[in-house]
Amino acid sequence: MTPEQAAPGVSHSAKAFSWRFVTPLFTGSAINAINTSLIATALVPIAAAVHVSVGRTAVLVSALYLACAIAQPVGGKLAEEFGPRRVFLAGTLVVLAGGLVGCTGQNLTALVVARVLIGVGSSAVYPSAMLLIRRRAETAGLDAPPGGVLGGLMIAGAATSALGLPIGGVLVDAWGWRTTFFINLPFAVLALAMAFVWIPADTRVRRARTLREIAARLDVVGIAGFGGAIAALLVFLTGLPHANWSVLALAVVLAAGLVWWELRARSPFFDVRLLATNTALSRTYLRFAVAGLCVYTVLYGLTQWLQAGRGMSSEQAGLLLLPMSALSALLARPISRRNLVRVPLIVAAVSCLAASAGVLALTERTPIVWIVAITLLFGITLGTTISANQTTLYTQVGAGEIGTAAGLFRTFGFLGSIASSALISVVFHTQVNDHRLHMIALIMVTVSILGLIIVLTDRTLMARARA
Repeated sequence: MTPEQAAPGVSHSAKAFSWRFVTPLFTGSAINAINTSLIATALVPIAAAVHVSVGRTAVLVSALYLACAIAQPVGGKLAEEFGPRRVFLAGTLVVLAGGLVGCTGQNLTALVVARVLIGVGSSAVYPSAMLLIRRRAETAGLDAPPGGVLGGLMIAGAATSALGLPIGGVLVDAWGWRTTFFINLPFAVLALAMAFVWIPADTRVRRARTLREIAARLDVVGIAGFGGAIAALLVFLTGLPHANWSVLALAVVLAAGLVWWELRARSPFFDVRLLATNTALSRTYLRFAVAGLCVYTVLYGLTQWLQAGRGMSSEQAGLLLLPMSALSALLARPISRRNLVRVPLIVAAVSCLAASAGVLALTERTPIVWIVAITLLFGITLGTTISANQTTLYTQVGAGEIGTAAGLFRTFGFLGSIASSALISVVFHTQVNDHRLHMIALIMVTVSILGLIIVLTDRTLMARARA
């Protein structure tokens, strides 16, 4: 590759970001991604072990989603205020505690606590990592995003999510359901040790004089309002098809109160004005949520159909998705290294639409090779959308806001996954068959068309080949 062909800032990035610096960031980011799907294969044996119905164990999935959706931007805000290394280390310690609680818990309540701790702790890692990368890049004088590092972070923090299903299946079959909690311990210890030794200490923070000043800087009221609105929305969606309209009304009231408060806050947690004025950032969040809805519907909806319609085990269904995860990781690296934006986002939207249309053609008699081909199309969607949107996000906010903005980025992804869970719950409520899978596919096609329109009508995005 000639110097003219290389992405801007690559040579400087290689010098600024040593493997010692990035390895703990990648290791810590993988914890959250794997845990999002790891528990799926353990729900049935957990139900038998703690003497509850399988339906009740679904709270282990929703508890992590809720914790992550709220804690991602909170972790970013804390990193901005108190230092990203401190928050990274603290979050990893919380993951360690969650793993220990899960390994020893004797009832469903203890396991829910463990999942919440794992969700909260692992959610602090990604926004802290983004802030650490941004500050290191500015110190090194880079004039472009460090694409190779962002690509590695994306692969560790999102593309590995599909690995949770096959890993969980193997672990549960070999050593029992507690291994889905135990696996967090070596990851957390390793990330903690590497971060403590290899990531430079944060600069000294300005000491707040009173608890009131700390609360104002963090916008505790805004955090509480955001958490309450997200929690109420999640309760409503997970309760479908039995709609609890009072909970939805509560979510709307809390969201309205949040907007009112944040427009008046001196240091807003959920910066409404920023989202209103920085429409490019808002579109980035929306694109990521749309892609997340389709990809997570495949991860969970298609695996349910494979098990119910074709008689596959959870391990077999999970292994069938491995090529999807591998392809997304292979695509993400070169896209991120070259800071590509326009073409990957167009490819992501088109591939998502094509793959969703492909799901319409699936039946119980469809050859496995065609099912794998459709999941590979979704692998293209996953690899291109996350890498390009993450690079775009990096350039759309300042260094002082990148932590919270990165956390909100992941929150919108979780909102997409929560919406996909609600969609699957409603359509597959009574039975899982080809007809109901096609109903889901029609909704995915509609959402994919919306995503394609968002990309193609974005003049700013269409004018930029690179970030």
